[in-house]
Amino acid sequence: MTDFFNGVEKLQFDPQSTGLAFRHYNPDEIVMGKRMEDHLRFAVAYWHSFAWPGGDPFGGQTFERPWFGDTIELAKLKADVAFELFDLLGVPYFCWHDADIRPEGKTFAESRHNFEVMVDYLLEKMDSSATRLLWGTANLFSHRRFMSGAATNPDPEIFAWSAATVKLCLDATHKMGGQNYVLWGGREGYETLLNTDLKRERQQAGRFLQMVVDYKHKIGFTGSILVEPKPQEPSKHQYDYDVATVYGFLKEFGLETEVKMNIEQGHAILAGHSFEHELALAASMGILGSIDMNRNDYQSGWDTDQFPNNVPEVALAYYEVLRAGGFETGGTNFDAKLRRQSLDPVDLVAGHAGAMDVCARGLKAAAAMLEDGQLESLRNERYAGWDSEKGQALMQSDLASIAASVESDGINPEPTSGRQEVLENLVNRFV
Repeated sequence: MTDFFNGVEKLQFDPQSTGLAFRHYNPDEIVMGKRMEDHLRFAVAYWHSFAWPGGDPFGGQTFERPWFGDTIELAKLKADVAFELFDLLGVPYFCWHDADIRPEGKTFAESRHNFEVMVDYLLEKMDSSATRLLWGTANLFSHRRFMSGAATNPDPEIFAWSAATVKLCLDATHKMGGQNYVLWGGREGYETLLNTDLKRERQQAGRFLQMVVDYKHKIGFTGSILVEPKPQEPSKHQYDYDVATVYGFLKEFGLETEVKMNIEQGHAILAGHSFEHELALAASMGILGSIDMNRNDYQSGWDTDQFPNNVPEVALAYYEVLRAGGFETGGTNFDAKLRRQSLDPVDLVAGHAGAMDVCARGLKAAAAMLEDGQLESLRNERYAGWDSEKGQALMQSDLASIAASVESDGINPEPTSGRQEVLENLVNRFV
């Protein structure tokens, strides 16, 4: 045991508590026939919680953590503290990038050695903890070598380095029993067309992802391969802008049945969408995999990665997740970080505890809306004409035949109300 969280006790479900406790998240509560913990499948993000120094675009480090440094000993201390947080919160999962858990080496071989040492250490920690790995991923964006991308880099040696790193991370994810592997291509884009070959870079990105899928099958990894869309940050134009863009990419390279989406609330907002839009679209295409739950500051034009605190927004998100049948291998990863002024260890516990309560409230509201059935009933009623014999025949017809029937049948339709205000009022009864 370390003394980092000295004085903080394991959180309990206590709706009447005035201290640090769960007031809404009860892991054993049954929601729609399933334990709340099994619906939400919470995960702590290793990078924001333990590797982020507290900087922003205008200022540097504000956090002074005892494990900050580039040695194996400090990396092990970081892991010790991480698992103490997991146990305090009772979360079933965590997530990592390779760079989060190991010191950077001077060569690939040295970084690989450090990583493998730390993977074995994390496995030791998991032996005495209930927390498991939701997903692993490779950091192919922080180091200066990735300034022009990883898979899409104009230098084939950086492509090779990136491929070797993903192999290493996928091997580790498999070894640790991870349920997914995520690829985030924040640098897979461009700043100016003046030095960019779009067709070449797209082919490189597609082939890279095909290699990942091939290797998954080669090693027998049964988890999901997930792509995480993110627009405008850090690259100006990106090949993984949003769910629709990524789906087109997957179709182009024959991967639409092999790869699903890890969708983040903050990234959806940066793309000009709502979170529920991206979730519903992914579900309609059969590629909804997992989510990163956070929020953006709507007054800022960049990704602030704050812990969620808006129950109505969260409820609409989980409504789409539940409509899609819930998570399979995915879950709710808190890709969220403390504010740079929140320096105390207890702030890290409180940030996650509050977010877990918000998600629990949102999940219960979403389940209640689904069980009530009125939203789905009104939605089905709106499209009922398409289920009729005439509606079905229309989809099998052609323009000339349809044009003839409009005149011969005297079709003269009048619009019907979309009832948006009625539906919004209905949602407000639950949130």
